[in-house]
Amino acid sequence: MCPVFGVVAPGKPLGYTARMTRAFAGQFPACRPRRLRQNPALRQLVAETRLSVEQLVLPLFVVHGRGVRRPIGAMPGVAQLSIDELVKDAGRAHAAGVPAVLLFGIPRVKDARASEAYAAGGIVQQAVRRLKKEIPSLLVVTDVCLCEYMAHGHCGLVQPGDQTGRVDNDPTLDLLARSALSHAEAGADIVAPSDMMDGRVQAIRRALDKKGFSEIPIMSYAAKYASSFYGPFREAAESAPHFGDRRSYQMNPANGDEALREVALDIQEGADIVMVKPALPCLDIIHRVKQTFGYPTAAYMVSAEYSMIKAAAANGWINEQGVMMETHLALRRAGADILITYAAADVAKWVRG
Repeated sequence: MCPVFGVVAPGKPLGYTARMTRAFAGQFPACRPRRLRQNPALRQLVAETRLSVEQLVLPLFVVHGRGVRRPIGAMPGVAQLSIDELVKDAGRAHAAGVPAVLLFGIPRVKDARASEAYAAGGIVQQAVRRLKKEIPSLLVVTDVCLCEYMAHGHCGLVQPGDQTGRVDNDPTLDLLARSALSHAEAGADIVAPSDMMDGRVQAIRRALDKKGFSEIPIMSYAAKYASSFYGPFREAAESAPHFGDRRSYQMNPANGDEALREVALDIQEGADIVMVKPALPCLDIIHRVKQTFGYPTAAYMVSAEYSMIKAAAANGWINEQGVMMETHLALRRAGADILITYAAADVAKWVRG
């Protein structure tokens, strides 16, 4: 083996893993890195990063009705599902080893106050109850946002007549807290606010604790960028804004230090897991978040990231399994503990051979 030099940096947070501060001091021919690449068993023995099915979360889109399986044109293999079909897909994924799903709801009626987002009989609340009844060992994570439920498609309340897309932050917090509470009351295991309103983690934590749900974790979309990679999702969730855009509340993709501030604020407010979204364009952010805070860190491989691979594979340009696996491995190598991915069921099968 080639000798290496490393030091443990003082003052690093809990969970920090020391890394080499210099590359190595060996020289050829004594040092031959290829020795450990000679066959699959050796390569696997010294692999620094591993994929596990226990790290996967499958996003699913649920709609009202029965027997509904409405394919999303821009996301091959993904569909809007009625609850009976949702249970089937979640059950198959869970049987393959996927431990968790992330639910997005599409309501019957949208309005100016996102009423179905926090209704006891809302589509997500119904889906949670059914999933926990049919598949009790499945972790059910619920997306907490208002865009799918708002008539205008924005993630919070907008002043009447305002066509700029500027969301009224503080009044929106109450609706988000009510939504998260309704999900917990339905049986959700984790609530995941994705709206990017300032102070929403604190509002949700207080609402949950007040009603006796202090054990429910919050997975915060802490560093969520205003990304062009969300396009296919907005078809799936029927959540495109009708005017303006989301740049006044989602982050500028040019900013990295700001992501650390957002994560720090969410942790201070009570987040138990922090998320970076999108994933591949933000490998540097994932790494910085994990190294800085040592917190459980999720990466969301979003719709366009998934769809680009599927489209290229369908055209015969790439090997789908190889590229999918390498992509997810890169997220793990960057520091992600949890991988939210539309390919979760396939990845689970490939991991297990």
